[in-house]
Amino acid sequence: MIVIGIIGIVFPTVISLTLNFFVSSLFFLSALALTYSAFVCRTQTLMMWIKPFILLVLALLILFHPAVVVSTLGIILALYFLFDGFAGIALSVEMKPAKGWFFMLLNGLLSLLLGAIVLAGWPLSSAWLVGLLIGISFLFDGIALLAIAGNIRATE
Repeated sequence: MIVIGIIGIVFPTVISLTLNFFVSSLFFLSALALTYSAFVCRTQTLMMWIKPFILLVLALLILFHPAVVVSTLGIILALYFLFDGFAGIALSVEMKPAKGWFFMLLNGLLSLLLGAIVLAGWPLSSAWLVGLLIGISFLFDGIALLAIAGNIRATE
């Protein structure tokens, strides 16, 4: 997570476009699988071809109009960061006597801040901001997980 986070911070647009391509590829593969299923089915009806057609159209839309998708991902990421922030803070309160709770608290506070930044700059800055925020979140999630993992003792 730390390595992906650093890549996202250095090349934020690459991470945004990679995410866009990944989602488009998933839709395209789903369309292919459903097309194959509809083709080999004994009782072929028009209704069996609608879902693969819709998935193919969505895959092409996502692939050829990344700005729309990235701006949508921007608002979804804002919600993710806000929920992640609240969950991280709640987890840190639950962990408080254990070592590493402070890193989880910082991670939660950072996620809340990232959510507010996304909402403030949305939709104009979504192209680079989505990748940058994913990178920052992955970096700090990785650091928090390393801090917590360093305090876990192996049970025998």
